[in-house]
Amino acid sequence: MTGEGKGLMHIFRAIQEEVLVPIHPAGWPFILVFVLVTLAIASFWPWFLVAGVPLSLWCVYFFRNPPRVSPDTDGLVLAPADGRIILAGEAVLPDELELPAGRYQRVAIFMNVFDVHVNRAPIAAEVLARSHHPGKFVNASLDKASEDNERLALSLQASNPAGGSWPVGVVQIAGLVARRILCSAEPGDRLGAGQAYGLIRFGSRVDVWLPIAANLQVLVGQKAVAGETVLADLTGQHPALVAGDRK
Repeated sequence: MTGEGKGLMHIFRAIQEEVLVPIHPAGWPFILVFVLVTLAIASFWPWFLVAGVPLSLWCVYFFRNPPRVSPDTDGLVLAPADGRIILAGEAVLPDELELPAGRYQRVAIFMNVFDVHVNRAPIAAEVLARSHHPGKFVNASLDKASEDNERLALSLQASNPAGGSWPVGVVQIAGLVARRILCSAEPGDRLGAGQAYGLIRFGSRVDVWLPIAANLQVLVGQKAVAGETVLADLTGQHPALVAGDRK
């Protein structure tokens, strides 16, 4: 293959990997509505295409579901969402999580409207309980959102190869404009690490709850990639990072 041919192949692969990504099934009805509304209004007011086309493209972009490569290592807790880490440290376990009593750490990830919103399991585990709590729709970046906002919690149990198990919680929290939390996981299901299990529309947050002994591997202010970024190590084999504000 000539140098020019290799260059074209590289461009094609880049487009395929970065642009032509799968769309989450829950997004197609919204994409269809955006497109039909744009065409309907543009039929008598063509200038609407200036706004309608970018909005339709944004809707496609919002519901993208790019493939992820998840580490297959026991005890590693992965980010369940794309976004910015806004909280990392010890916190009081919420009532909706049916986990053993004790001290826990929380890592909160805030998703803006341009982040991938498909949520992924933070660790290979069995779903012990699922709990939905109606609530408000205030800014999900606020600390009180974990108590006041609409949310759906999963209580997980991950097997520890050394014996026993690790309790892990993951809570999907609606945001200021988010009005719908989707979750396909039910009690009794087994989730693989990095497996897609839910989605939140539009702009939101996901909290992960971990035992106090977990070694956090991220900092506040860091960007996380769902299914790939390691949030914590439950085995204690890796050195912990200090969870503090990134300067």
